[in-house]
Amino acid sequence: MAYSSSADPEDFVSLTMSVRGEPYVWDDVLHPFFQMNLPEGYLLQVLQEQFGPVVGASPMALLSVIGKNMIGRVQVAPEGARLDESVQPVDVEALLQGDNSEERFADLVRLHASSGVSGVVPKFLDASEERLQGHGKATICSHRHVIKGSSRQLPFVSLNEHLCMEIARRVMPSASTRVSNDGQAIVVDRFDVDEQGKRWRGMEDFCSLLGLRPSAKYETTWERIAKAIRNLVPAEGRGSVFGDMTSLMLLTYALRNADCHAKNVALLYTGRQGIQLAPAYDVITTAAYPEFARNPPAIGFMGKKTWDPGANLRDFIANVFQVPQRHQAEIVEAIGDAMVEVGPMVRQAMADHPGFVDIGKRMLAAWSEGLLSLRDKRIYSMGNVDLGGAFTGFSDVAPSPKARKVIGRSTLLGKR
Repeated sequence: MAYSSSADPEDFVSLTMSVRGEPYVWDDVLHPFFQMNLPEGYLLQVLQEQFGPVVGASPMALLSVIGKNMIGRVQVAPEGARLDESVQPVDVEALLQGDNSEERFADLVRLHASSGVSGVVPKFLDASEERLQGHGKATICSHRHVIKGSSRQLPFVSLNEHLCMEIARRVMPSASTRVSNDGQAIVVDRFDVDEQGKRWRGMEDFCSLLGLRPSAKYETTWERIAKAIRNLVPAEGRGSVFGDMTSLMLLTYALRNADCHAKNVALLYTGRQGIQLAPAYDVITTAAYPEFARNPPAIGFMGKKTWDPGANLRDFIANVFQVPQRHQAEIVEAIGDAMVEVGPMVRQAMADHPGFVDIGKRMLAAWSEGLLSLRDKRIYSMGNVDLGGAFTGFSDVAPSPKARKVIGRSTLLGKR
C-alpha cells in the first residue's frame, strides 16, 4: 500500500502506518488493517454465496465488496466507485418489534450482506435513511447502527449482550444498545460516526494493531496489548486508556465473558493526539451456554488463562496498567452496584421469554460467582455483597457437561 504524494500526515490509514513516501509491503494476503473488517463465519458464507461467482472469494475481492461500508473513517473501493452510494435501508423500529427468528434474520443478512462487520454471530451494518427533523420528507443515508441476531447454537445471545451492556455502560464508556421485543436481535449504535452518521473517527482492533490475522484473535496477551498502547498512545492520554482497559478487564472476569478477544478490544481516534480506548462492545456472558461454560478467558496474562487469577490480577493491573489497587476496588464496587440494578432486568426477561429462563439463571449465577471471586480476600478483600432478590429464589442451574478430552486414537481400534 502506498500513500499519494498529496496525503496529509493526519490522513494515515492505520496508527501503525504513518504517511510516508515508501510503500508498506506485507507478506500476507492483506495488511492487518484491511483484514480487520473482512467477514468471518456466517457473513463470510453469505458473501461467498452471493458474490463469489462474480468477484471471486479472495480477501481482495471481498474487500472490494464490503470496503465502502466498514467500521471507522476509512473506505475502500475500486477506482471510480461512488463512496456515498446509498444502500438498502433498514427499518430499525420495525425490526425491534418484528420477527427476528434465525430464518427471518438470515434473509435480512442476505439482503444487507455487503457490510464490513466481522464476527461469527450474524450481523450487518445498517445504512438506513433517517428523517431530518424540520425538513419535511428529506432523508439522508446515515450509517448509524450495527444489527445482530441470535442463532440456535446461541439462543437469545442478543438479549444476553444487551443485559451485559447495561452493566458495562454503568461502569465505563460503552456502546448504546436496544434489544428487539422477541429478544432475538440487538441494535448497537455506532460510536465511530457523528450524529448525522458521517465518518469522523478511526477505529482499530488489536488484531490490526498487533499485526495479527483475525483468526489469531485468541493468541495474544494483555502484556502485548499494554505494550502496543505505550507505543501508540501519547503519554498524556495513556492514563485514561489504561483506566478504561482496567474496567474492561475486570468486567470480563465479573461477567464471565470468554469472548473478550483481540478483535473485541480496540482504539478509537480522531488523530494521533486524540486516541482513546473504544467504548465497550460485544460483551456477553459466555458462561450462560453450557457448551462454552468451561472456556477460559480469551486473553491471558502472566502466562495463564484462568478465571481464578488470585492476587496476580490486582498486581498485574497495578504494575502494567499503572492503576492503583484503590481505584481497582472502586471499579469492582461499581460493577457490583450495576449488577444490583440490572439483575431485576434479567428476571423480567426470564418472565417475558420462557426460552430464556435457563440462560438467565446461568447469567445471574455467573455474575454472582464472578463478582465474588473479585471480592475475595486474595484479590481485593471486599467480602461478600448482597446482590438482591433478583439473584435468589430460583431452582438450581443444571451443571455444565464435562469437556471430553481426546488424547489420541489407536489405528487398531474399530470404527464406531
